[in-house]
Amino acid sequence: MILLMLCACSFTAEKQQPETYLDTTRPEYINDITDTQILTGSLKVLSLNVAHGRGDALNQLFVCEETIRDNLKKVANVFKKTEADIVALQEADGPSLWSGNFNHVSELAHQANYLWHYRAGHAQSWLFDYGAALLSKRAFVEAHGYSFAPTPPTTIKGFVLGQFAWHPREDSRATIPIDVVSVHLDFSRSNVREQQISELAELIGERNNPLIILGDFNSDWLSKDSVVKALALRLKLNGYQPEANNYGTYKSGQHRFDWILISNELEFKSYRVLPDILSDHYAVVAEVMLKDSADIKAQKIFKSERPVSYTTQILTGLNKSL
Repeated sequence: MILLMLCACSFTAEKQQPETYLDTTRPEYINDITDTQILTGSLKVLSLNVAHGRGDALNQLFVCEETIRDNLKKVANVFKKTEADIVALQEADGPSLWSGNFNHVSELAHQANYLWHYRAGHAQSWLFDYGAALLSKRAFVEAHGYSFAPTPPTTIKGFVLGQFAWHPREDSRATIPIDVVSVHLDFSRSNVREQQISELAELIGERNNPLIILGDFNSDWLSKDSVVKALALRLKLNGYQPEANNYGTYKSGQHRFDWILISNELEFKSYRVLPDILSDHYAVVAEVMLKDSADIKAQKIFKSERPVSYTTQILTGLNKSL
């Protein structure tokens, strides 16, 4: 088994170019932002490392396609119950030999009634194709995927970024852009995670939109080499009660590896770790709102020159709104 995994990982040694594409069940993209595309009021967001659909099994190679599909149905049912507006996924598979050979993100979107979904395959070989993803109730304005520098012998990780049109207050007609990021960091080495958050911060640090970063950081807040704390300080983000010891998300709940970080103009209305056993990680869900003190004005919602739902293009960076 170890030899097979090493062989598979060897196919991901070269850095993949940042790639943009939108994997969506709705191919048309409306040129003008309409009310049906705008997220309104507080936002409910959820993050889950879906672990290739294996559930609580040790490895997806030993799980049949039927069981993987059943596992994903359980995940989708939880998404529906939470009524999350946006879901961030990690270890989200495209068609892969080791996990049933079908697109897990498309399946989850269909089962949980998310019309819009986006996935970037950061780790790819003859055996697997997986990465990060976003599911949304509303259309993306922008969608980007970025793969971090290779980190052999572990597989490549990365993040996806979606920009959405948001109408955060009932007492104002202002519609503003908000960025939502799903990220997955290396599990094995703190110095690799440090390099990855440097790449992330450099690429998105100048966008100046309200920001929510969700994902599997493989890092606690209180550890000496905490990258989740380092990223929060660098981008001026806040976590929910970051020093609390009752929000564990990994296996027995001893470690809090899965986080939701928000920028200063935002605040948490609610936050919880779900008890459902869906993978070796627990899902985290939060309701986020704009602070009363935040000064907002109606802003232009930027969009790519071509509809992103039709686009496959190479990115040179994400630090500028398109």
